[in-house]
Amino acid sequence: MAESGPSEPSETTPQLVEANSATRALNILGDRWALVILYLAFLGIKRFEDFKTRIGLARSLLIDRLRRLHKAGVLETVVYQERPVREEYRLLPMGRDLYRLALMIIRWEKRWFYDAENPAHRLKHRCGHEFTPEFRCGHCNELVSPRDVYAEPGPGAGFDPAPPPRVQRRSVVPGGNLNGGNPMLDRAFQVLGDRWTSHVIASAFMGRRRFGDFLAALGVAPNILADRLSRLVELGVLRKELYQQRPDRWEYRLTDQGRDLYPLIAELNRWGDKWLDRGQGPPLITYHRPCGHVLEPKITCDQCHQEVAPPDISPRLG
Repeated sequence: MAESGPSEPSETTPQLVEANSATRALNILGDRWALVILYLAFLGIKRFEDFKTRIGLARSLLIDRLRRLHKAGVLETVVYQERPVREEYRLLPMGRDLYRLALMIIRWEKRWFYDAENPAHRLKHRCGHEFTPEFRCGHCNELVSPRDVYAEPGPGAGFDPAPPPRVQRRSVVPGGNLNGGNPMLDRAFQVLGDRWTSHVIASAFMGRRRFGDFLAALGVAPNILADRLSRLVELGVLRKELYQQRPDRWEYRLTDQGRDLYPLIAELNRWGDKWLDRGQGPPLITYHRPCGHVLEPKITCDQCHQEVAPPDISPRLG
């Protein structure tokens, strides 16, 4: 059982947490249904009823998630019928730039939970081969792992208000498959499709291991943090290690499966740096240790090792 932490901060005194681009990105994207909507948008789904049919989500919840993504600047609405007025949802440049993140989600799930029936696991590159996306350094072209990088404060370093609570509870639904067996990226959505679960993973890549460290960094209520840590241990992303007895206290360390999420977290950082820096620059600058350059990642095909762009793939994601 996780240790308890201090009580929640006063509602009249906003808690501040270290500024982090991945955290900002997850405040928009850290929701199971938002991720499913984006996945379908990259598959070319645009209309409300088509989203509803493919996801099987209650109408009110689907409207809410589409509105959030529209408000954030990820989607735009375009009228396609005048009488009655009907609109479709299209990815804006900010949304299309999540294509690389989508590939990193596919990469992780395919490496750990391959399913030959899932079309996302059988993408073909323009070289003609089915492929798994690779995460490489744009300077030296080497594959990048979390042990290969380090971060230093950037011009946007500082503090942000802790994310506000949401009305709904955890959006992770254990077991089952979305839409009655329609193959999607269910395991990835279980791991990433909840804001606090995703925040804990991102924080673990910042070197945090102990309950109190996560609590201070995230500004999350202790009971929510305990639940998400337990969930990530259950999913195999974190493992518990005893570091003190009487009383027992535990550290939470990334497993091999958890460390393999690094390219996804790095892409959240890249996207947040680009779109959510508020004109102040990135809060953190990541360096690739082997070559010494600022990490400017590129995504390549594991068969021909050429860089991957949206038109290069079939079936196309967008």
